[in-house]
Amino acid sequence: MRLRDRTAGHAVITKLLSVQRSAQPRSRLARALGRSPLTNEARPWYLGALGEVAVGRLLQEMSPQWHVLHAVPVGKDDSDIDHVVLGPGGVFTINTKHHRGQSVWVAGRTFMVAGQKQPYVRNAEHEARRASKMLTRAAGTAVPVTAVVAVVAPKSLTVKEKPSDVVVLTATQLVRWLNKRPVAMTSMQTSRLLEVADQPETWRDRPTEGVDAAALRAAFVGLDQEVRAARAVRLAWATAVGGTGVTLSATVGPELVEGLLQGLLG
Repeated sequence: MRLRDRTAGHAVITKLLSVQRSAQPRSRLARALGRSPLTNEARPWYLGALGEVAVGRLLQEMSPQWHVLHAVPVGKDDSDIDHVVLGPGGVFTINTKHHRGQSVWVAGRTFMVAGQKQPYVRNAEHEARRASKMLTRAAGTAVPVTAVVAVVAPKSLTVKEKPSDVVVLTATQLVRWLNKRPVAMTSMQTSRLLEVADQPETWRDRPTEGVDAAALRAAFVGLDQEVRAARAVRLAWATAVGGTGVTLSATVGPELVEGLLQGLLG
């Protein structure tokens, strides 16, 4: 299996679906109330998959001179690089971070999300160095790699001081930023490097499991549709209850209304 066949979020979706298999089927009442089909353990994997899929979709807008490999498996464990991008502007490792509605603040190596420090700069540096070493060894020539952290849907992104070796931007800025990179490789150099990067053995010693990318995408889309439908039902219930709270309270009692609201909005 060539790496170019892998879908965006390939590894995290695989993990999500594996974890989600333990979920008990929702009852008719649970569906009617909009209870999410996701288990607590699956939720972080789902959010991670949303981020990688969103960035993968944006990267599809790149011109044909650019090439993207998704969920590149590296090393001996289950580690992977969210996206490796090759093109006229060089080689880039894209580390996707999904922080919808949260404030992100960056100053040098300090990366804060909603006031909590995260090791994203350090991890991105390591990822790029690792990719450079592997590509250089396989290609037989030096391959510099630039580390990028792409933040998906933040409330705000403030870069007080740019990290020295990592580019931090929002996912919506990514494609434009890549397209503006000065030319670093010819089309022939890019094609040759793509052939090297596309080989699983470039990145790890053990074989990469062959998974039907189309089936994986379809399974994720199905689960995502269930999650979104449940969210829409909860929103409808919350709107209805919010608009008729006084009537419901007088009819069935305030304790039941409060419990219902907590169940819907909690």
